[in-house]
Order: sequence, then C-alpha cells, then structure tokens
Amino acid sequence: MSSKSESSPASGVDLTARARIRDAAIQCFGQHGFGVTVRAIAERAGVSAGLVIHHFGSKAALRKVCDDHVIGVVNEVKTESVTSHDTRTILQQLSTMEGYAPLLAYLFQSLRAGGETATALYERMVADVERHLALGEAEGTVRPSRDAAKRARWMAANSMGSILLLTLRRPEGDLDFAQVIREWSEEYMLPALELYTEGLLTERTMLDAYLLYVGDPPGGTG
Repeated sequence: MSSKSESSPASGVDLTARARIRDAAIQCFGQHGFGVTVRAIAERAGVSAGLVIHHFGSKAALRKVCDDHVIGVVNEVKTESVTSHDTRTILQQLSTMEGYAPLLAYLFQSLRAGGETATALYERMVADVERHLALGEAEGTVRPSRDAAKRARWMAANSMGSILLLTLRRPEGDLDFAQVIREWSEEYMLPALELYTEGLLTERTMLDAYLLYVGDPPGGTG
C-alpha cells in the first residue's frame, strides 16, 4: 500500500504532536485493545497524559479520531489501487503493505470488540468500498453491478473475514499483523485477483437460475 499524504505510516513526515498521539493511540489500541489507558498512549507518543486530554478531550473522542484516520487512509489507498491503470502504482503498494500493519491491527481490535462503535465503523468501511468501486466504474477499471451496495458489503465481509481467519492461527496475545499481511498476500492475493479480474464460472447457468428465482429475468448487467 502507499499514500503520499501525512496519513501514510510510510510517508516519513515529521508529525505534529496531535498526529503523534493519534498514531500512538492506533498502535496501542491495535496491540492491546481499547482498554489501554490514556497514560500508556501518552508514553507511546512521548507526551504527557494531560496533553492527550488537551488535544482530544477524552479517550472516546481520541478513538473517534483514530476511526476517522484509519478509514480515511484505507479508503485513499483502495481508491488509488482500484482506479489506477499503472502497474507501477500497484507494485509500489505491494512493496509497502507491511507498513500498514498498525491500521490492520486497529481494525481487527475494533471488529473483535463488537458493539455499536464496531458496527458503525464496519458500515463506514462498506460505504467506502461502494464509493471507491463507483470511482473505478467511472474510470473504466471496474465493471458495473446489478446491486452496487450488496457487492460492496460482500467484498468488505470477504476481505475482513479472510484476515480474521488468519489470526486464529496464533495465540490471542501474540498477533504480529505485519506477518498477517504477509500471509494474506501469499495465500489470498493471487486467487483474489484472478477472481476479480478473470472471473470463475465459464457460463451463466447459476446466475441466470438465481435471477429467475428472484423474479429478475436474465439479460441485465453482467
């Protein structure tokens, strides 16, 4: 993955105190879950706990900022990849994937925590998938769908589900998300790209049967 803005973990930009605290919080939440203390986040960022509260008001407000940042970076990268016609863009993203391990860990902890906050975060992920696929359609890199919203929901669930399954191989407290990213790339990247690019089925029998079953005669988008 790659991003040219301050939001990229690999950008090398000298971050402000607020951004350092945000990034430290993402790392702490991703490693230890959302029970981590403000003091621990402050220590990771190299600031006082008082400065954390000064910038964000509360740990809950800090988590909201982290949500916004993680979703924004992921959407930026996915949009860049799905709308690009340049192989070099994809190669650069592949070479820097592990730099985004803290963001993946944060998403994992968010979904595992469950509750309204996790549900809201996931719904934002689904909406962003739909949005960047629409940009891909406009760019001519993505085929249109009969139901773009359902396609986006399936893709988000499939992506996060495959990552969550990889985490089951390790003890709960010993998750190296850089390694998870490497394993995901080695095990799933090729079949995922084959399916998305070349398709799976050689004929329309199953699709046409389903369309007839739900009362939508074949012959539409596809």
